[in-house]
Amino acid sequence: MKTLFAAALLLPALALAQATPVGLWKTIDDDGKTAKSQVRISEQGGTLVGSIDKVLAPAAAADARCDKCSDDRKGQPLVGLQIIRGVKAEGDGVWAGGEILDPSNGKTYRTRLKPVDGGNKLEVRGYIGAPLFGRTQTWVRIE
Repeated sequence: MKTLFAAALLLPALALAQATPVGLWKTIDDDGKTAKSQVRISEQGGTLVGSIDKVLAPAAAADARCDKCSDDRKGQPLVGLQIIRGVKAEGDGVWAGGEILDPSNGKTYRTRLKPVDGGNKLEVRGYIGAPLFGRTQTWVRIE
């Protein structure tokens, strides 16, 4: 009986953990098929940050750098590069308020993250101005 009670208490906590963007994600290109990288999202000081753990794109060089970046990330290696910064929980399962970097063009965009499919997928929206003016990628949870 105690085990059943403990499990009942633990299940909501596990569901909540999976319903956050924190974790390791496989990024999928806009075509919905091509895996580009693995990004680890973690919490630092009350905000979420995401860094590239591994580059999966076959055309990318092992020592690729963010040559098109124009801020403190210019010239930094892609592996370890922080591409998500300053994202905070907004409620209703949405995290926003920060920025996401597209290392292929060096541009930063405002971002919104929303776990879907029970936390197994993450809708990542990058936009300029209002969320209406942007694009969404769906990333797949690895862990």
